[in-house]
Amino acid sequence: MPDNKIILTRETAAAKLQRMALEVAEQLSGDDAPIIIIGICKSGMVIAEKIASLLQPYVNSPVTIIALSMDKNNPDEITLSEAIDFNGKNIILTDDVSNSGKALLYALKPLLAFNPKRIQTLVLVERMHKLFPVKPDYVGLSVATTFSDFIKVEENEEGITAVLLSE
Repeated sequence: MPDNKIILTRETAAAKLQRMALEVAEQLSGDDAPIIIIGICKSGMVIAEKIASLLQPYVNSPVTIIALSMDKNNPDEITLSEAIDFNGKNIILTDDVSNSGKALLYALKPLLAFNPKRIQTLVLVERMHKLFPVKPDYVGLSVATTFSDFIKVEENEEGITAVLLSE
């Protein structure tokens, strides 16, 4: 059984999310276009909801959260929780961990039929094993890992409780 090492506690994860929300607010300062935060199910939705609540006091634009579902290993079918016109909107695509960039790349697929104002990506943890040309715009923590390592984001109804590295 692998050893689990805590790389982010509840408190440090909350601080990282707060910092990223402020970075997003700074980037969108003066931009009144609506903001749509898309959370890649399941942990990406937890992060999307937290970022939206932290971002809301700093922006004047409406913030909408939707879920994106897909099989990350075989992303042929991608489903959004609701049909939205993404034209002219600021899109923030969120996930818990970015490993190869594959999930973020395929999550962009449903957006290609639109002309959004901007698409940005946000992840809590970046593993830096890029195989696809997607680099997150906002990163809570970058971690150098081996390919055999596994990062797990633990959560409950209150949010993220810990981020663990299994070696």
